[in-house]
Formats: sequence, C-alpha cells, structure tokens
Amino acid sequence: MSMLKNIKSMTAGVALGVASLVGTTAVWAEDTIKVGVLHSLSGTMAISETTLKDTVLMMVEEQNKAGGLLGKKLEPVVVDPASNWPLFAEKARELIAKEKVDVIFGCWTSVSRKSVLPVIEELNGLMFYPVQYEGEESSKNVFYTGAAPNQQAIPAVDYLMEELEVTRWVLAGTDYVYPRTTNKILEAYLKSKGVADEDIMINYTPFGHSDWQSIVSEIKSFGAKGKKTAVVSTINGDANIPFYKELGNQGVSAVDIPVVAFSVGEEELSGMDTSPLVGHLAAWNYFQSVESDENDAFIAQWKAYIGNDERVTNDPMEATYIGFKMWVEAVTAAGTTDTDAVEQAMIGVSVANLTGGMAVMNKNHHLSKPVLIGEIQEDGQFLVVSETDGTVPGDAWSDFLPGSKDVIADWTAPISCGNYNTVTKTCSGQNF
Repeated sequence: MSMLKNIKSMTAGVALGVASLVGTTAVWAEDTIKVGVLHSLSGTMAISETTLKDTVLMMVEEQNKAGGLLGKKLEPVVVDPASNWPLFAEKARELIAKEKVDVIFGCWTSVSRKSVLPVIEELNGLMFYPVQYEGEESSKNVFYTGAAPNQQAIPAVDYLMEELEVTRWVLAGTDYVYPRTTNKILEAYLKSKGVADEDIMINYTPFGHSDWQSIVSEIKSFGAKGKKTAVVSTINGDANIPFYKELGNQGVSAVDIPVVAFSVGEEELSGMDTSPLVGHLAAWNYFQSVESDENDAFIAQWKAYIGNDERVTNDPMEATYIGFKMWVEAVTAAGTTDTDAVEQAMIGVSVANLTGGMAVMNKNHHLSKPVLIGEIQEDGQFLVVSETDGTVPGDAWSDFLPGSKDVIADWTAPISCGNYNTVTKTCSGQNF
C-alpha cells in the first residue's frame, strides 16, 4: 500500500505541474476513471497475487503517462481480500457500490472468482480474470484472459502422452473447484484415450498444505509399477514450495516421474531452490524466456517499475497486460466506461501478446492464445519444449463432460447467452 501512496502522490504532483502550465497543455478532467484491484496481498495466495496488483498499477501508470483515457486520469483503488474467499465478494461490492470503480482486475483462485461473480452480475460491474481456470462458465460481466482447460490442461496431457509416452497418471490438486473440475475433465479425457481406472490416481490437499512426505511416498509407489508415470499438478499457492521440496528430498526426479504444473510459474520458482526441479514442466500461454520485441519491452518496463532487476514476469501478468490493453481499446471505441457498451466493444478486440502473436477476444469472453510447455531450468526460468502452431480459442464449456459438450457461450445477438444448448436451442441461464 505504501507503493500505492507513492503513486498517488506522484500522479498528484504531475497533475499539479500540468495545471500550472495553463495554455500549453491539456488539463485532466475533474473526475477520474477508477480501476479496482481485487487481489490477495496477504494469506496463502499473496505469493502469487501481489505481483498482479503491481502489474495493474504499472499499467495504470503507463496509461496516465500516455494521456489517460477519455481525457481522464485513471485512479487505482486497491483492496486486500486476504485469501479469504467470502471476503472477495464483500470487497467486490465495496469497489463497485462504494468506490464506484469502472472496472475490476482481480481474483486468482476459482473459489474467489465464484464468490465475486454474483456481486459483479447483480451490480452490473465489469471484471477481468487473469488466471487459468476450469472453464464451465461464461458471464456477461467477466472477461477470462487466462487459459481454459483446452488451452492448458488438455495440451499438457497430450504432450506427456505423445512425447514422454506417459501411461499412468497422478492428478494432484488443492481441494477446491478449479482442481476438482479440471481433474474431472482430465479423467474423462484420459479414459477417452483408453487409460484404465487403475492407472489414474487422484489426490487433493487443503490450501497451504505443508506435510507432503506421505503423499510423495504414495506417488513414488504408484509410479513403481513398470509404467511411465507423470503428475499433473493443480496444486495452488504456497503449498507448491513444500511439495517440490519433498519431491527433491525423496529423490523424485523429472526423469523418473515428471510433474507438469498449471499454477507454478517464474514467480513461484523465484523463492525456491530449483536445482532438484530441473526437467519438471509447466503449461502456460507465456514464459518470460520467450523471445519477442514485445516481451523484451514488457520485461524492461516491469523491472524499471518495480525497481528490482531480479524480479520475474509470468503468465498471469501477461494475461493482466492483455486484459488491460483490451479494456483501454474497448473504452476508447465505446467512448464510455459503461459496462454494457464496453462489454460489446470488447468482442473482437485484438492486441499483441508477449509471445509475438495476437490475442483475440472471442464471443464467449475467452481469448485465443498460444499454448506453451516449458521445462524448469536451474535459473528458475523455463525452456520452451513445445508450442502450438498459432493460437487456440478458449472453450468456455468442455467437450469431454456430458453436461457441457453441447453447450456454448456467445454474447452476441441473437444468442447473447453464456450457457446456450446447441441441441435444445435454449439458454439455461447466464452462467451455469
């Protein structure tokens, strides 16, 4: 929050200086466009979410230096839901009803997003959600800039199956909606590929779980059956640190039982000894190690803003960057921050992503993005070992669940629905 105070004082000083130059330059409009920031700055998810708060503040600062938006200065409003899922809903209501923010960038876990969702829809707010998730949702009031399962989980399994010849699977996750739904999709997908029940092990642990000795022992035992075994990890937050440490303690290497993670990126690895993790994998839509002019500029901007050359970038930061850039374009096109106008203006917007291609917002409020598989290196960065040829459109509803395979989301007329059944030609409701 001290950084926020510094930013506010700096922008106030800039505004004062501008006001003294009457006749030589434009002066900000009296009111501001408020940008809500809804990320945990304390608790188990602070390890991941604090960086996203800083990313939004950096983007706000950059936009203000470029002249603001619609002739107004952007004003960030930061709250801390403290990794407390019901508190996310309370803080979202505070941002929209009390602070009158025009947009929210926030949430990491799906349980926090689902806590916020009824409030956002009730108050007709607008939120950008920047993290991979389980799908099975599309809201008029939310834009999903992280990966859907077909942009992360399914390609990761395909890579393990085709390139590493994995035939036995451990689905390990934190006990909440994202891992459970994602693993439900993956279990159905694996069985459609002929994987037997006895070759799938599923395990869940609470947020912040720290004692991994017995679970890693079970994974080792499960993998000692003469079949190539891999762990597909939806473990979230700071529980990843003791999990990977225990893998190292028990001598589980990437050669023996590779782990592919969906919630471990550069930020999480920056606080760990990565030497025993070399060769383990992660599936994302972005890695800091990707070479492109856009990425070089973003990394330089981030390090300069945060004042630390050791700080890293990661996938949810890119998703935040893309969402912010798209929101600016949509507001500019609509000529207003009104939720309904901006929502429609968002569809079809494209901006350069950081891997050298273009991200496109589709009718289902999900992006088209590339899918990358990265291998952990000793320096905590990732070597890209697999990348899709072009972008993959995000699916709001999975093709591998019986209740979802006939459902699509399309927020354009005449459908204008997040849950449209293509067989019955009916909309079952905005989300579920």
